[in-house]
Amino acid sequence: MKALGYFTAHQLSSFAIEELEVQEPVINDHDLLVRVKAVSVNPVDYKIRQSRHAEGKRPVILGWDVSGIVEKTGSLVKGFKIGDEVYYAGDLKRDGGNAQLHAVDHRIAAKKPSNLDFAHAAALPLTSLTAYEALFPRAISSMEANDKVLIIGGAGGVGSIAIQILKAMTNTMVLATASRPDTVAWCKRMGADLVLDHTRNLHQQLDQHQIKNVDVIFGTTHSAQYLEIIPQLLRPFGHFCLIDDPRILDIAGFKTKALSVHWEYMFAKTLYGFDIASQGQILQTIAQLVEKGKIISTANMILKGFSAENLRKAHEMLESGKSSGKIVIEFD
Repeated sequence: MKALGYFTAHQLSSFAIEELEVQEPVINDHDLLVRVKAVSVNPVDYKIRQSRHAEGKRPVILGWDVSGIVEKTGSLVKGFKIGDEVYYAGDLKRDGGNAQLHAVDHRIAAKKPSNLDFAHAAALPLTSLTAYEALFPRAISSMEANDKVLIIGGAGGVGSIAIQILKAMTNTMVLATASRPDTVAWCKRMGADLVLDHTRNLHQQLDQHQIKNVDVIFGTTHSAQYLEIIPQLLRPFGHFCLIDDPRILDIAGFKTKALSVHWEYMFAKTLYGFDIASQGQILQTIAQLVEKGKIISTANMILKGFSAENLRKAHEMLESGKSSGKIVIEFD
């Protein structure tokens, strides 16, 4: 089968992902064999491209945001049949979905929203799982109408869906950071109640809107840069959740307000075999919200054609840090 892969870890400047012929995946008892119809890119793709080398003769195949059609099911699969249209994020211990056929554990997959095509569905799984697991229940157990959540990086893939999930599932006021006119507009389109300019003092901007503190801060990017101001923004016993990778996380300043902190890593469940079926259940919930019109796809650019050229374009746009929403590659 056709796949896009590489053998040696590399930087964008020496992009080496190419079209290759590889053996079709062999499915396990819990697996679905999926005919891939679309994939979207995420920071995990370029981070692995920069660090992971191939083992043996099989190339590294990236792509952990997939939609497609079930072609075969394992003996222990429940709830799926051949012909079902599915979406999922996958498992870092296995090949990604940048291939014509992909094997995935059925417990981390769900039937895609019936009102979305494959390209728009492929934009949702990884970021939806990340946002949902980050916010519920560790950061948010119950939210009242006067509670407030601040999302740092509201126009990114995770921020875009986090805004929508909060508006769909809670009564909270959702604040987001963005600075360019296009990213501010994107956050508002996603449903943010208030957009703050992250290039200016956030505390002063909250004061201007008569907001004393927020209850939760969800840091999707540049968390280290915000550590000094976070205690000013959060209420006592507030919560900070982050998903990025600061080299050092010095939270000594969080003590006097008794603030709590946790990381979210969407792949932790499959890496350690912990409660993996919950991810399929979360994706079912997201699909239902999409079908009810409470969540829209965050796809903002769709590249048509499964090719190394399109994959390079997607990586370039993602690494530039200037894209809003998600970048999707739709297969031929």
